[in-house]
Amino acid sequence: MAKQELKRDLQNRHVQLIAIGGTIGTGLFLGSGKAIQLAGPSIIFSYLIIGIALFFVMRALGELLLSNAGYTSFTEFAAEYIGPWAGFVTGWTYWFCWIMTAMADIIAVGVYMQYWFDIPQWIPALICLVILLGLNLLTVRLFGELEFWFAIIKVITIIAMIVAGIILLIIGFKTSTGTVSLTNLWSHGGMFPHGISGFLLSLQLVVFSFVGVELVGVSAAETANPKKNIPSAINKIPIRILLFYVGALFVILVVNPWTQLDATSSPFVEVFALIGIPVAAGIINFVVLTSAASACNSGLFSTSRILYTLSRNDEASAKLAHLNKQAVPSNALFTSTIVVSIGALLSKLIPDQAFTVVTTISAICFIWVWSIILISHIRYTKMRPDLRAKSTFKAPFTPFINYLILGLFAFILLVMLFAEATRLSLMMTPIWFILLATLYKYKNR
Repeated sequence: MAKQELKRDLQNRHVQLIAIGGTIGTGLFLGSGKAIQLAGPSIIFSYLIIGIALFFVMRALGELLLSNAGYTSFTEFAAEYIGPWAGFVTGWTYWFCWIMTAMADIIAVGVYMQYWFDIPQWIPALICLVILLGLNLLTVRLFGELEFWFAIIKVITIIAMIVAGIILLIIGFKTSTGTVSLTNLWSHGGMFPHGISGFLLSLQLVVFSFVGVELVGVSAAETANPKKNIPSAINKIPIRILLFYVGALFVILVVNPWTQLDATSSPFVEVFALIGIPVAAGIINFVVLTSAASACNSGLFSTSRILYTLSRNDEASAKLAHLNKQAVPSNALFTSTIVVSIGALLSKLIPDQAFTVVTTISAICFIWVWSIILISHIRYTKMRPDLRAKSTFKAPFTPFINYLILGLFAFILLVMLFAEATRLSLMMTPIWFILLATLYKYKNR
C-alpha cells in the first residue's frame, strides 16, 4: 500500500495570509489590554523587542526548511541536528503549545460573545469548536481559504482603526475621557508608569501575542512552491509587526489614556466605544471574535499536522497518520479537538483565571520551540557548512544573534518566575517535560 501524503494545495496568497493570521491573534486583540495595564505606553517597546527577536527566529527556520525539501516541520531538523530526543520532545511540545493556544482562543470566543449575550462562556466556545472541526475535515485548500478571509478581515479592521485614529489625532477629537493627543503617551505617569518591572512583566503576554508566527513553517509540507513562498512570507514579517502591532497600539494609546483601558476586555472594542460609536464597537467585537475563531482554526490545523508528522516518525500511534479522502489527517484532527475542548471546561470552572493560565503555559512552551529552532540552526551551520554555503536564504548575523535571542528567552523565563501571576504556571510546566522524557525512555526500551 502506498504511503499517504499531504497535498501541496496551499498557494502563495494562502501562505502570505496564514503568516499574517499567525501574527495577529487573540494575544493582540484581548491579551494586549492586560499587557498595557502592566507596562503602560512602554508596551510599544515590548512588542518591538519580541517582534525583532522572532523575525530572526523565522529567518533561521526558513533557512533550515529550505535546506532539505524533505522536511515537513521543524521537528525533523531538530532530530537531525540536535538528536532524536529533541525531535520527539519538540514535536509533542509544539502540539501541546497549540493545544493551549487553541484553548485560549475558544475561551476568548466565549468572552467576546458576552458582549452581546448574557450566556456562560463555555457554550459559544464549544459551538465554535464543533464548527471549526467540521470545516477542517474537508480540504487543506478550504483551511487556506478560511484563513485568507479571516486574515483579510483582521487587516482591514486594523488599518481602518489606524487611519481613524490618525484622523482623530490630527483634528484633536475629544472623547469621553479627554482629547486624542500624543501627550496621552507620557502624561499619565510617563512612558514607564510602573517602572522597568512593569515593562518586564509585560514581556510574557507579548510573547503570547506572537505565537503562531512560525505556522508558515508547519504549512511548508502543503505549500505549492516553498522556495518562493516561504522566504516571501518571512521577509514581510517586520512590516507586519510595525503596522499591525506597533501601529495599532500607538493609535490605542493616543486615542485615550492607558489608565482608562480595562485589562479584561479588548482595547480595540473600547477605543470605538470611547469615541462614541457604539455600532462601530459592536463591529470591532465581531472582528475580534472572528480573529479568535481564526486563531483556533490555525490551532486545529497545526496540532493535527504535528500529530501526523509524529505518527509518520513512529513517535505517536500509527492511526494518527491516517488521511481521509480529502488528504486531511482526520484521526489526528479529532484527537486534538477533543483535547482542546478542555478549554471550554476551564472557562466553566475558572472563567476569570482560565485565559491567564493557558496563555502563560503556551508562552513557556513556545519559548522552548523557538529556542530549539535557534539551536538547530547553530548546529546546522557547524555540521553542514556545505548546505550553508549553497543556501539562497541565509539567516543574518549567525550565530551571534541566535545566542543573543536565547539569552532574551532565558531572561523572560526568569522574570516569569518572580511574577506572582505566572510563577505557578512556570513551576508546573516542567511536569510536561518530565512526562515526555519518561515516555521517550520507555519508547526506546
